[in-house]
Amino acid sequence: MKNDKALVVFSGGQDSTTCLFWAKERFAEVEAVTFNYNQRHKLEIECARKIANELGVKHHILDMSLLNQLAPNALTRDDIEVKEGGEGELPSTFVPGRNLLFLSFAGVLAGQINAKHIVTGVCETDFSGYPDCRDVFIKSLNVTLNLSMDGQFVIHTPLMWLNKAETWKLADKLNALEYVREKTLTCYNGIPADGCGECPACHLRRKGLEEYLQKKGEH
Repeated sequence: MKNDKALVVFSGGQDSTTCLFWAKERFAEVEAVTFNYNQRHKLEIECARKIANELGVKHHILDMSLLNQLAPNALTRDDIEVKEGGEGELPSTFVPGRNLLFLSFAGVLAGQINAKHIVTGVCETDFSGYPDCRDVFIKSLNVTLNLSMDGQFVIHTPLMWLNKAETWKLADKLNALEYVREKTLTCYNGIPADGCGECPACHLRRKGLEEYLQKKGEH
């Protein structure tokens, strides 16, 4: 794959930044795409732009504001509280159709830039029940993309079966742990690095980091 080109779906968060480092190690050429869907924190887009620039990766930003109209949720509306799902309900941060649309548009862009590989940080292990993070969905969409564009795309999901501690381990293996910890934005309240420490995303991130560092210290 060293002679191939990859497009990374990139938000500037922990998972997608780890995937960016993963892709840079495996592919000859890597570009990144960030989607502007009027998310609550525009800092997310600025963070993604800064990381891509620092890592020397060509960066595309696509307007997906229609998603804000179609799927009101806590990531796009200030008047919707960020809260975890209960009693079988999805969290208020779930954006219906987001990965379907993002990966479809990424496929179109990949075709334009002649990239056969699409990399995304979706994960079924710590996925909060989001249906569009499941492996079966990604495999299905990969087939659909190839049929719709008569292409030979491969969607890579390096984090699919990793929990957050294992994702930190992968970042460390890629010599990127401190970079990911200090430069990325995962927090639902828009605070970079270790974040607010209170929202569900921060809890998951910190718990995984503590678990990994503890295991690392034992060896």
